[in-house]
Parts: sequence; C-alpha cells; structure tokens
Amino acid sequence: LWGRGLRWSWFPLVLALTVSTLLLCPSASVLTAGWPPRNPVNLLSVIDPWFHRVPAFNVPRHPNPEPSPVFDIEAVSINPTNVTLTWKNNDTAASEYTYRVKNEMEHWPVISVANQTRATITGLSPATSYTFSVTPGTDSGTWGDPTAINVTTEPSPVSGLHVAFVGTRKVALSWSNDNGTASCRMLLKGREESAQHLAVNISCLKPGGQYNITLYLPESNETQRHGLPTKSGLDANGTERGLAESCPGAPVRNESLLGQADPSSGRQSRDTRVLLAGLKPGAQYEAVVYSQAADGTEGQPENIPFRTNASGVFDVTVVNISATSMTLTWKISDDESSSVYTYEIRVAGENKSFCLNETVSETHAVISGLSPSTLYNVTVRAVLGDAEGTPGFLQVYTSPGPVSDFRVTMVGTREIGLAWSSNDTQSFKINVTQDGSGTSWVKTTTNQSIIIDGLYPGTKYRFEIFPQGPNGTEGASQTVYNRTAPSAVFDIRAVHVSTTEMQLEWESADSASEYVYHVVLRSEHGSNRTNTSHKALTLQGLIPGTLYNITISPEVDHVLGDASSIAQYTRPSKVSNIEISTNTTAAALRWNNSDEASATYSYRLLIEQVGNSSNATQVVSAIGVTYAAVAELTPGSSYNVEIFARVGDVTESLVPGRESFCTDPASVASFHCDVVPREPALALRWACPPGANAGFKLQVSSGAWDNTTHLESCSSENGTEYRTEVTYLNFSTSYNISITTVSCEKMAFPAQNTCITGITDPPPPDGSPNITSVSHNSVKVKFSGFEASHGPIKAYAVILTTGEAGHPSADILEYTYEDFKKGASDTYVTYLIRTEEKGRSQGSSEVSKYEIDVGNESTTLGYYNGKLEPLGSYRACVAGFTNITFHPHNGGLIDGAESYVSFSRYSDAVFLPQDPGVICGAVFGCIFGALVIVAVGGFIFWRKKRKDAKNNEVSFSQIKSKLIRVENFEAYFKKQQADSNCGFAEEYEDLKLVGINQPKYAAELAENRGKNRYNNVLPYDISRVKLSIQTHSTDDYINANYMPGYHSKKDFIATQGPLPNTLKDFWRMVWEKNVYAIIMLTKCVEQGRVTFIISLCWKHSIESHPLRQFHFTSWPDHGVPDTTDLLINFRYLVRDYMKQSPPESPILVHCSAGVGRTGTFIAIDRLIYQIENENTVDVYGIVYDLRMHRPLMVQTEVRPGSGLDVPPFPSIFKSMHCVTHPG
Repeated sequence: LWGRGLRWSWFPLVLALTVSTLLLCPSASVLTAGWPPRNPVNLLSVIDPWFHRVPAFNVPRHPNPEPSPVFDIEAVSINPTNVTLTWKNNDTAASEYTYRVKNEMEHWPVISVANQTRATITGLSPATSYTFSVTPGTDSGTWGDPTAINVTTEPSPVSGLHVAFVGTRKVALSWSNDNGTASCRMLLKGREESAQHLAVNISCLKPGGQYNITLYLPESNETQRHGLPTKSGLDANGTERGLAESCPGAPVRNESLLGQADPSSGRQSRDTRVLLAGLKPGAQYEAVVYSQAADGTEGQPENIPFRTNASGVFDVTVVNISATSMTLTWKISDDESSSVYTYEIRVAGENKSFCLNETVSETHAVISGLSPSTLYNVTVRAVLGDAEGTPGFLQVYTSPGPVSDFRVTMVGTREIGLAWSSNDTQSFKINVTQDGSGTSWVKTTTNQSIIIDGLYPGTKYRFEIFPQGPNGTEGASQTVYNRTAPSAVFDIRAVHVSTTEMQLEWESADSASEYVYHVVLRSEHGSNRTNTSHKALTLQGLIPGTLYNITISPEVDHVLGDASSIAQYTRPSKVSNIEISTNTTAAALRWNNSDEASATYSYRLLIEQVGNSSNATQVVSAIGVTYAAVAELTPGSSYNVEIFARVGDVTESLVPGRESFCTDPASVASFHCDVVPREPALALRWACPPGANAGFKLQVSSGAWDNTTHLESCSSENGTEYRTEVTYLNFSTSYNISITTVSCEKMAFPAQNTCITGITDPPPPDGSPNITSVSHNSVKVKFSGFEASHGPIKAYAVILTTGEAGHPSADILEYTYEDFKKGASDTYVTYLIRTEEKGRSQGSSEVSKYEIDVGNESTTLGYYNGKLEPLGSYRACVAGFTNITFHPHNGGLIDGAESYVSFSRYSDAVFLPQDPGVICGAVFGCIFGALVIVAVGGFIFWRKKRKDAKNNEVSFSQIKSKLIRVENFEAYFKKQQADSNCGFAEEYEDLKLVGINQPKYAAELAENRGKNRYNNVLPYDISRVKLSIQTHSTDDYINANYMPGYHSKKDFIATQGPLPNTLKDFWRMVWEKNVYAIIMLTKCVEQGRVTFIISLCWKHSIESHPLRQFHFTSWPDHGVPDTTDLLINFRYLVRDYMKQSPPESPILVHCSAGVGRTGTFIAIDRLIYQIENENTVDVYGIVYDLRMHRPLMVQTEVRPGSGLDVPPFPSIFKSMHCVTHPG
C-alpha cells in the first residue's frame, strides 16, 4: 500500500485462465480512475474470463498513502567545503524511504540516500550561504513534500599568522585571508599571572586592512572593581563599536587605520596587519584569530603566543667623576617615553662603608658625598607602577684628590728636582713639557719627590703632576714652571766656505729662543764683532786664502755662557791661464793665481783619462810653485786635468781650474803589403801602435790618381795586428801607400811604403781569331794580343777543335796533337808562343798582331804542330797567359789550374780541301767522270743538307759576354750593387734591345694570336718549337722556344702557362718533344688570374714515358723568392732527376708569360754549370744568349697592368753570389 494506489496479488483458479478482471469498488461507489488516495476501500471482486464473479472481500483502509515530509533538519557538521545534514521522519516505512537532497541555490547535482536520514554535501565554497531541501520518496516513485534548511559554510581559517614585530609595549601581528573571508575577529588573552584575566575581543578586522590599536589595560585593583571586557572591536570605518555597551571604560581604542590596499592599483592585498599597543612589558600573551563570513559565521581559529620585551636599564655610564662625586646616565629599553618611569638608584661603597638609595624621574643623576679612590657598586632599576624592570649595573672608582705643596727643589743645566704631598694615593704621573716647542714626555713614581733629568740647559719647562688611583683613575693636576741653567754653545762648524764668505752654524745645549750669541772674528788683517739671536751666521767681505779665528759666546737673561772657538781658512781663488804642452806619453802644465796669499798656496793636480776614471793621477806641487810635469801617459788619449789651489793643507779652491788635452798618437812603426791572388787588391797589415787612436788615414796613390780612406781604430793589447784590404785597384800596378795614426784630431808621423798589386787572368778579347785554310792540311791563324791590364802577357797558346764552338776551359791545355789523333779529345793545343819570342810574320809592323801557321809540324815545348786532316772542319781560339805554369813531370805541358789564363771565343769553322794527290789522271777521268758528277752532285746535296741542318740548329751572330772569375765575383758584385744596384741597371739597359728585331711571323698570324697569353711575348721564328701539322698549316704553332743550356742549344723549352685553348697543344708538345720534366714556377692562380691548368686531356697512343712536374711555389708574382737558397736547392733537385732521363730530352720550364721567372731559372742553371766547369761567371753573356732565343727573358721591371711575372735581373747576381760565397 503506498501513495495513491494498491498492489494486489492473487492466483487464478483455473489453469487456463488468461484474462482476469480486477474490480475494486468503494462502498456505495464504483472504482474510477481518479480514486481519491485516502477514501476507504470496501470491496474487492475478481471476475474470471468466463465472467464468474468471485466473492468480494473487504480491504482495510490506509491512513497516509504518500511519504510524510521530513522534519528537524539540522546541519550537524559544517566546515569550509562540506556540510553534513540529519533529519527525522516518523512514517512506519521511513526506514525504506529514499531521500533526495538538493541544493536550491545553485545548479547542483541531486544527492540520493536510501534507508538513512543523513547526507554529506561536499565541494562547497567557504563562507557561502546555501539552501538545501530533503524530499522523501518510496520505491514506486511516490515523493513527499520537500523540507528546506539554510546553511552557511565556514570561512577558511587565516594563514601565515605570525608576529612581525615585538617591543616592550607593542606587538605587530600579520596574517593572510581567503577570498571568502568577510572579516576577522581577534581574541587577545593573557597567559601569565599579571595578565591571566585579560580577554579582549577585537572584531571587524577587514582583510587587507592595517590597524593600530591601543589597549587601555586596567590595573589589578581596577580589574577587580570593573572586570575585564569580553567583546570589543572596530567597524569597517575604524570607529569603536559596541564597547560602551559591553565594557564600561573600554580598554580598546583605535589610534589610526593604517590603511588598506589601494583599489586603483589593480592589486587587492588579503594580508591583514594589526599593531597592538598598550601591552605590559615582559608579559606573555596569546592571540587567537577567527575568520568570519558575511553573516558572522566563524571559521576555525589560528592562535600564536608571544611575549613583550621586558623594560630594563642598560648602558649605565659615568660621564663625569671626581674624588667626591660622579654623574651617571643610562638608557631604558622601552618603546614609550622614559619619563613614565621612576628610577631607583643604589650606590654601595667598598666593604659596605657607604650606601646610598635615591629615586629620580630622569635618566641621569649626580651622586655626591663620595670618598676619593674608592670602589662603588651602582645599581639602577626602572619602576612603572608596581612593576620593576631589569636593573643596570656599574662598578666605578672615584678619583684620588690632587697633591698639595707641589714645588721645585733643585735646578741644574740638565735636571730639575720636584717634591709634593698627598694622602690619597701612592702613585703619581708627571707630564714634562718643553716650553715653546711642545715636546713632552711622562715620568711616573711612587715617591713624593723626583729628579727630572735629560733637560736642555737654559730652557723653560712645565711640570704637571696627576695622582693615580686604582683601576686607571686619575685625580686633578697641579702645575709648576721652571728653567734650567744655561750653558755654552758647541759644534761650531763652517758649513760653507768660499773665497770671500763663510757660513757658520753651531749648536747650543738647549733650544731656548731668548739666547743672544756674540761672534768675534780675528785675522792678521784685524778683528770684527757681531751679534745674532740665531744659531747660524754668514760672514762676508773676507779675503781669499786667509786664516780666521772665530769665537762664539751665548747669553740669556743677561747671563753669559762659556765661549767656544774654531779656526777656518777662506778658500783660495780659482787658478787661471792653464797652458799644456804634450808629446806621446807626457804633458807639461803651467798656470796662474792672482790672490794676495798665493805665495802660501800649494796646488793639487788631478789628471783623469777620459773613460777611465778609476786610473786617475794626482800630483801636489810645492808651496808657491805654479807648474808641473806629468809622465807615463797613454799615447793618443784624452785627459781632463783639474787644478785646485790649496792653503793650510786642508782648504782648497771651491772650483778647480779645468782643462782638457790629448797626448800625441803613436805612429805605425811599419806595415807589410801582400798581393791578393787574382784580385786587383792589396792586403795591408801592421802592428797596432801603443796607446789609443781614433783610426788611421790610409792614402793610396799612383801617378795622378790619389785616394784617401779613413780606417777604424785598433788596440795594441795582446799584440793585435791590424789588417785591411785595398780593393778596386788595377792589376800589376805600383802604388805609394801612407798610413797615419789619428787621435784627438792629431796625426802621428806617417809610415810609408811602395807596393805592387798582383795579376790575374787576362781579360778575354772581344773578338775571335781569324782562321783561313792554307792547304789541304794546314791553316793560318791570325789574332791580336790580349789586353795587359791584368798583368803582362807571358804567353799565348793556339787551340784547335773539330767540335762545337763551346766555351773553352783550362782543362783543354793538357791535350796535345797526339791526344787528338788518338781520339781522346777533339780539341788540342797546337802551338805555344812566349812573348819574349814573339812568333809573328815577317815584316809585320804591329807587335800586338800574331800569325801562326798551323800544321807545319813544328814543336814548342811539349806541343806538336801536326798536319791537319783534308776535308776537315776546324775552329781556332787563343789562350792568353799572365802567368804560365807547366807540369813538372808531364813533358812540358801547361798546368791550367795553376796558370792565369783566359780564352778568346772560337772562330768560325774553316773547311779544308781534298788532297790533290787523290785525283787521278786523265786515264781514270773518263772512267770516273760519271762518278765525279755524282760525287759533285752528292757533295752539293751534302753541303745543302749540312747548311739546312746548320740552319735548323739555332745559330746566331756572335754573343757578347762579360766573363768574371769566381774569385773576383764578390768584388764585382759589390761594385755593381753600389748606389742602389746602379751597375746592374746599366748592364740591363744594354740588354733591353737584344734580339728584338728578329722575325716573329708565325706568332703574328691571325690564326695564332689567340694562342698567346700576352701580345708582347711572342716567340722568335728562328728558335720556336714546331709541333706536328695535323689538319692545318698553323697546327705546328705554340708559344714556346728552344733555349740554350750549358750542354746543348736545346737543353730547355721555355713556354707560357697554357691557356684553355692551348692545353691540348701543350701536352702534344710534351709528348712529341720527349719531355721528361716540367718546371712550374708559378702558382695555379695569381692575382685572380688562372696561370696553369693541370689536366692530362690528350692521348697520343698506347706508348708512354715517365713525366715529373717540379712545382716551385715560393716565387711570388712580381717579386723574388725570400732566399736564393730555396731556388738553388730546387735546381739541384731537378738536375738529380734528369740524370735518369735521356740526355736529349729537353726540360720544359714555364711560369705565366714564360720569360721572367723562366729565364731566371735557366740562367741560374747555366751559371752553376759554368762555375763548376770553368770557374767563371758570365751573367751578362748568358742573359744576352737567352734574349736572342726568346724576347724579354729575365726581366727586371714591369709596366703597370702588363701582367708579366717579374724576377729582378739583380737576383741572378745575388744567387751566383750565394753559390760562389756560401754563407
């Protein structure tokens, strides 16, 4: 039975029953759909499917068909976020009800609880009012009426409650509040006996507020009379609320609202700060803070205990103390004014002989009636009402009383006696002060008298005595003044003496300023008296060199002290007119002095060698003597002499007479001349003369030529020998030589000698000998005599060769006609001429012309002039000798290494005719006629082929040269290098136009112009490298030339760095000309320009041969290598490799243009061979030869923008200098 319906159950009577009808009828009515819930039911009938009525029965009536509303709803637990509700329901089925709990204030999920009358709602907000309803319901869904309750959640408790400040009467408390907190209440309770009944409520403390609250706490008797308040507070405006009603004489007063956070600042602070004032010092309190909601609901409390600082006295100080009184001050440790306190002072004397109690209202007091030198214990305590603070303590001694009858008992020059009387103490301090100077010191004693010593005579002193008490106390002083007895002056001294003045100073036994000093001056010229109050005096108008007696007497207060005296000379005047005469080791000196007393003077001479002050000579003359001689001086040395006039053996002139002089230099005793082999120079040597010198003047003359040179100095220590060379002379020439020692602009007597320079190889002639055929087996050689500038020509040797016209060397002088016939050499000496036996032609009028018949079978010494070969090709050259030496054991042959010899160039070749005897007579003429025609034709063809071959060989007109012997090269190098390489510049100017007129037709063809890197570096036709012709006649062109080396006319190929369009031609040349080594003297890129492309892009055939590239990277464009050693070592590296290659293989050398650095490398290679094989250097001739084969070889300067690489011409000479003079 429930709500508005009935539940019925029954069982059908027949199993086949399928439909039954329930008929429920109330009494006197029929059952309807809207049956009232509380109408009684009288009858229930069931009709079966066959409409047989079952008998009806009565149903009992139900009094309450739906659940009754709950009652006594109560919030049994409330916290900031949870509420627990309980309720009651008296229905009999209440235990089976389901209760629906709903938050009516918010959209909150409904909570359903079954079979219990308790529910907890969670997730609420603190300090928030809520309305909750509880509705009962049955299982069939019938719900009763709801019952509501209003509940406010607790606010969150305050956080961070702490004591921010503690004083004696004030405490600052601070805490933070949650956003739901509307205000706070503080309960302040006392926790000790003095404040245990205190309980003060302070309400309406708004979050973020700062409050200053003063508590007017009643005294203990008032507490009993009125009782303590239980509630008090401040409203939101900071005014007192409810205090008058709840607590008469309210103990709380708001002094000021310190302020809340500024709303305009955009930040709302939730921190509350309360400053409590009016508390009791040193009392224990507890503050309990409750957070409150807007309706007054309070949260859980937070409490914090604290104690105020006790008020105490500290820093008790004696600011003034005497023998019988003291003034005390102190401080109080209270926030309030110290005037609210009274102070109890207790002063107790030592051994309880004195006790004083005194009360004052200020923080200072004067205590009198004390005893001297006594220890007192002082206690000061602050009192406020019946409360006493912490006392302050002090122990202090009173000062002793002043002495009496302080007096002087004795006075001396350096001591004073004192005495006094005292009953208070046994220790005394006496301050002694010198009057006027401020100098003072302290004396102590335990007696009642003392002797003060160490005083100055005649000086006033102040004596002040202080009695000394215990613990460093000091009594009032007493003072007495007195002066010591005066005494004599002492330590009279002449601090400065001149010829006419004397400055005196002295000391007195005291420093009193009242002294007057009497000074008496006596001499043979009279006496003088003067007075001064100073301890210094300058006497003027005195006579030089005079003895003065000085007496000084002190006087003070008309008391004259003892006199003191000294004797002192004035200084003599300076000497004058010093005259000095010298020789090499001595000096004679004379001087004058015009003083009246000069007859009594002696003189001290100080002679000091310049630069050697440690070896000074001192000479003292006799009295009245004004001259002296000084011996044992050093020749050629500078000396300074000082002469002092002296009187009385102690006093000298203030300034000496000074003079300087120099001894005469010593002469060179003799010197030796030595010739320098193969050099136009003389080596001179001599022993360094004794003493010092500034150098030597060397004068060399020959005829009208004269030259003077200044040489450096030398020292004669350890027998040193001076050596020098006179260079750039002429060979075999007589010279007059004079050597003069120089020192101090003085010259010694010269040493003289006549010397002859040596000889060297004669200069080679410019031309070559003239050779003509005389017969089929002889020739005539004509030549001119060599120039005799390098020495007289002693002999000539005529040399023949059938080989190439190379440069002859001294080695060929050992080959004879027999060696030539044996095939040991193609060159030999055929004739020797001694100039004493000139073999010139009959009737020749010129002695310098020579004609020699070669092949006449004559013999000269070890050389046979044999017949020549018919049809042979011969060249001739002439060797000239300034010194000829023969091998002692070699049959009279010339020793070329020991001889001084030079060679002319080889002549042009001469071809000898056939031997006439070979031609047969007419008998054989016809037979061999045809053969003769063939022979002639063949001979013509052979001559043509020889001429063509000769043309194919690079042949040029005669090459100029300037041969220099290796031993002469250094002098030549220095000479050319002088004046900024002036000599090199002149030689280079001579070479500028060499070869430039030779044709360059192939290079200038339009088809070949694009194959040239620079339009001003074009190969000469006569020496250009020709490639094989492939499809066009200009295919044979490449910008490259054969260059002569030392061994062959085609030792090198000089070419430009390949261009992209000539790269194939470059490698074709390497293959076709059988090149085994490439010398690259440039970087791949210089100044942004590509100078070489390394790409083996051309294939010839399956054949191959080795190829090595040598790359020199230290040669900058437009410059020279840092050192020549690098380049020379690089050349030797190349030559070592070439020893493994075929001798006919040329070395390919290139840089950028193939003329500057390329020409320098080739020239250096040739020059090194020349030095090694011929002992000569011919830079000029080699560069001349190179320029005949390719233009601009070895450049020395460049025009801006030309792009040519530039190794300077002088760098070759520098390299050769390094080779010929290593290191």
